Amino acid sequence: MTEHFDVVVVGAGISGIGAGYHLQANSPDRSYVILEGRDRLGGTWDLFRYPGIRSDSDMYTLGFSFKPWTDAKAIADGPSILRYLDETAREYGVDRHIRYRHRVRRADWSSDEALWTVVADVDGAEVTFTCAFLFMATGYYNYAQGYTPDFAGFADFKGRIIHPQFWADDVDYAGKRIVVIGSGATAVTLVPELAKQAAHVTMLQRSPTYIVARPSEDKVANWLRSKLPARAAYGITRWKNVLLQQYFFRAMRKHPDKAKKALVDMVRQELPGHDVDTHFTPRYNPWDQRLCLVPDADLFASLREGKASVVTDTIDRFTANGVRLASGEELEADLVVTATGLEIQLLGGMPVTIDGTLFEPAKHMTYKGMMFSDVPNFAISFGYTNASWTLKADLTANYVTRLLNAMKKRGMRQVTPRLKEPVEAIPFLEFTSGYVQRAAPQLPRQGKRAPWRLHQNYTLDVMALKFGGIDQEMEFSNPVLAGRRAA
Repeated sequence: MTEHFDVVVVGAGISGIGAGYHLQANSPDRSYVILEGRDRLGGTWDLFRYPGIRSDSDMYTLGFSFKPWTDAKAIADGPSILRYLDETAREYGVDRHIRYRHRVRRADWSSDEALWTVVADVDGAEVTFTCAFLFMATGYYNYAQGYTPDFAGFADFKGRIIHPQFWADDVDYAGKRIVVIGSGATAVTLVPELAKQAAHVTMLQRSPTYIVARPSEDKVANWLRSKLPARAAYGITRWKNVLLQQYFFRAMRKHPDKAKKALVDMVRQELPGHDVDTHFTPRYNPWDQRLCLVPDADLFASLREGKASVVTDTIDRFTANGVRLASGEELEADLVVTATGLEIQLLGGMPVTIDGTLFEPAKHMTYKGMMFSDVPNFAISFGYTNASWTLKADLTANYVTRLLNAMKKRGMRQVTPRLKEPVEAIPFLEFTSGYVQRAAPQLPRQGKRAPWRLHQNYTLDVMALKFGGIDQEMEFSNPVLAGRRAA
């Protein structure tokens, strides 16, 4: 049996829950279902269970535009974020539209029918859905596999090796010597948390990352909430944080040398007597990769107290008792945590076909950062790299409802981005981070001009996606139904 919905949303994380809300609020006459492969909602915030898991953006921008974040902490822990998502889904009735354990295996578009056919696996059985519009809210990385380099000697190590993406409840780190490999957001989160119970934690990095300390509580936000209704206080704080982030991002990109000095000098103040030049001075410019946030300077505190240390070197091989470095030094360890990154995976890794032809994102150009050239009735939710994911996810879901409403008003069944004239292609993600570079051959491209250019600017996107026109290089059409064509 095949079920039909106007919209099928794949994924019940932040993006999928937001999509459900916007569909209900802006296109209430459209039926929708959210297909989630896991046993519960939450996406990233349900998957990651490692110690200290938290947001690396403030919750006034990582939270939904329509649901105020009211906890005192702006930098929130994973369980608190998951509770917020649960509460949001229940409060707005989005949870009633979620089908759990529905792992989508493929999607096929038929121009003759102007329909998507979506096939999912449910406990080993195959179920089929059709829909007029397919909205992918699957995130951007592989849930089944993290990235771990092929280090020599893995099998020789007598202790335990674990990737943070697959942290288990039986990992005992109390009183243990721990080596955390990596210097990104996951590593700087893990180190101070593990250091609370471990004998010692060493953060082993190949190269430094820009690390910024920030209070876990936003005093302005908390003061506003004591004076104003929650929604008003939240809205003001959200825009305050957006504008501040945009200001500092532009300033750092415009004056990279000054920004680099300022960021490194802040670390010097936190770590007097430490070798900041070696361990905390990156070779690249600020925002060539994402900055790492440490709330309340917790990482620096653990380093000052001697509970943790940083080593900058490359790995020669694993040994029975730890990790031998290229310098010849050996770091003894009982537990090694490979915080070495994730694997980018668009569309949840599922094959998508357009009239029988496999859709290959690398051969297409992104339209407004959410749709693809020549691919009808299809959008993905992909957040910002220089700001909170949800800011863009909210705008994307809202824009999709604008398209749906325009299609209904115009009596059209198909909407397709079309390149009307050639545009120079540039990378979809202009980041030098390893996970981006590894995936570059599989990623789509963007153009050097609108609407094919991906803004990394919330203010511009609000104007373009929420209030701007929808006809720019967009084709609305009405395919003839198969079987109704003239003989």
